Amino acid sequence: MELNEGLKKILLAGVGAVAVTAETAKDVVDNLVKKGELTVEQGKVLNEELKQNAKEKVKEHVSVTVVKEYKDAMDAVSHMDPDELAALKAKIAEAEKANEEKAAAECEDETEEKADTPCSGDQEENTDAPCSDETEETDIPCSGDQEEKTDTQEG
Repeated sequence: MELNEGLKKILLAGVGAVAVTAETAKDVVDNLVKKGELTVEQGKVLNEELKQNAKEKVKEHVSVTVVKEYKDAMDAVSHMDPDELAALKAKIAEAEKANEEKAAAECEDETEEKADTPCSGDQEENTDAPCSDETEETDIPCSGDQEEKTDTQEG
């Protein structure tokens, strides 16, 4: 009888081992699946971050400029559409206005400089002044007396 009981125990131990192995295998497989799912999710997040970083780097380092290069200004004007022509006209008007303001400021500066310089007996006309009309108004004939000059300037 001992042999029967020994075989019975060995058989039951084998069945138990198979059952434990099946449970352990199921737990291991479940853990691996969970870890795999987590890894896949983390991979998706990392992939999105990499895409964003790559886009930012490309935007930082890549710039596209469209350049229209014309050697002759008249040729350039003939190729412009109406909007570009209007913009060019506005730009030219701005440049002309800026040049006029600059010239007027230079005239004022030269006029102030002439008024501030002391008279010598023989004054020469300033031929470099861009605005002779304004400089003529402020030219004061030199009489050698400084007080008369300052009185004339104030009045």
